[in-house]
Amino acid sequence: MKVLWLCNIMLPAFARHEGIEYTNREGWLSGSFDKIRARRKDGKCDIDLAVCFPVPEHDKWDKKEVDGIVFYSFHENLNTPEIYKPELETRFKEIIEDYNPDVVHIFGTEFPHSLAMIKAYDKPSQTLLGIQGLCCAIADEYMAELPEHVRKDATIRDKLKHDSLLEQQAKFRLRAENEREMIKRVGHITGRTSFDRSAVLTINPDAKYHAMNETMREDFYEGEWREQEAVPHSIFLSQGDYPLKGFHFVLEALPKLMEKYPDTHVYVAGNSIIGAIDRKTVTIPNENGAQIRGSRYPLFMRISAYGKYLRSLIIKGRLKNNVTILGKLSAAQMKEQYLKASVFVCPSIVENSPNSVGEAMLLGVPIVAARTGGIPSMLDDGRDGILFEPGDVAGLTEAILQIWEERVITGVYSENARKHALMTHDADINYARLLEIYHALER
Repeated sequence: MKVLWLCNIMLPAFARHEGIEYTNREGWLSGSFDKIRARRKDGKCDIDLAVCFPVPEHDKWDKKEVDGIVFYSFHENLNTPEIYKPELETRFKEIIEDYNPDVVHIFGTEFPHSLAMIKAYDKPSQTLLGIQGLCCAIADEYMAELPEHVRKDATIRDKLKHDSLLEQQAKFRLRAENEREMIKRVGHITGRTSFDRSAVLTINPDAKYHAMNETMREDFYEGEWREQEAVPHSIFLSQGDYPLKGFHFVLEALPKLMEKYPDTHVYVAGNSIIGAIDRKTVTIPNENGAQIRGSRYPLFMRISAYGKYLRSLIIKGRLKNNVTILGKLSAAQMKEQYLKASVFVCPSIVENSPNSVGEAMLLGVPIVAARTGGIPSMLDDGRDGILFEPGDVAGLTEAILQIWEERVITGVYSENARKHALMTHDADINYARLLEIYHALER
C-alpha cells in the first residue's frame, strides 16, 4: 500500500540526513514517521511511504530517496499562509503522477498547500485530512482578551510588514476560509478531541471522522519529573509569541505570585518578541551545532504591538528579573526545561491538542492549563492537573499556588498525568490505529 504524506515542515529525520537545521514544531510527525520507518526496517510494515514538504526557494532538488522512503519538495512562501497559490496544484499533480499513491494523508489545515493537494488528488474517499490546530477557532479568539488600545496599536515593524494584530486576525480569517473548503472536500478526517470532532462535523457532516491519538517524540517517553530536582517556584511555558498563547495572562498573574514567593520565575521557550534571549539554564548543546543568531536591527524597529504590550506588563510589574525567554529549543532541551520546572502552564485562550501538554504529562510535570478547546479531552481536571477558565488571571494564580502548596496532591497529579499520557500516546497502539485507518481508506 502506497501512502503519500503532505507535511507543513521538513521532517527532522530527513534534515539530519542532509545535515541541515530543522524545526521541532509538529513533533507528532516525527513520532509517527520514526515508528513506520522502524517497522519497515524490521519487515513488519506493508506501507510504502513518500513524504512531501516545503523547502526554501534556493533548494532545487525535486525528489530524493532515503532508507527506502521517497521525499518530494515544493516551494511555497510560508510567510503568507493566507494566500492560496493555484500553481501548487501543478507541482502536486507531478508528485501524484510520479508516486501513484493509494492514500494521501495531509497533516494540518493551517497552510494553503493542503487545499492545493486536495484539489490536485481529487479523490475524497482516499484523502485523509489530519486536524492539528483549527484556524476557524483561532480567528475567532485571536485577540485573547487584549485591551482595545493594544488591538488597534501598530508599531514600525507592524506597518512595514502589514502585520498589525488586526491584520493578523484578518489573515487567520482568510486561512479559516481555506480550511472550511478543505474540510468540505475530503471524505476522511482524523482528530483526537471532542472539540475538533464537533468543529469538523459541523462543517462536513458527511465526512468519516477517525479518532486517532498522537505519538510524541521519543525523548518524552523517558525520564520523570521529581519535585526535589525541580527549581522551586519556576514556571515553564512552551511559547508565548502571539496573543493566542496567553503569555500576557501569566505576566498579569506574576505580581500576585511574587507577593507570596518573591523567587517566582517564568521561563518561556520559542521566539522572543520582547528582546534578548537568555539560555543560561539550557545546558544541552544545540543539535547540529546550530547557533543562536541575534538580529541586526534594534528592538524598536522589530518589536510588534503584542511584544510592546508584553514589555509594558514586565515594566509595570517590575518583572524584568523574573522572566526569561529561552529561544527555540530542541526536544532534549525542552525536556530539560520541563523537568526543571515546578509547574508547566498552558494559558492559551484556545487550543486543540497541544503537544506541550502531552509532553508535560508524559514526564509527569505538574500542569496548570486553560479549560479550552480540546485540552479537557487530554487532561482530567482535578485528577491529572488543574484547569482554569481561559483568561481568568485570578483562577490561574490560585491554581499555580495550589500546585506549589499542596505537595501531596501535586504528586498524585504528576503520577496520574503520566499514566494517562502513556496510554494516550502509546506508540504501538497509535501506529496500529494509523494502519487500520489507512487500510479502511484503501477498501
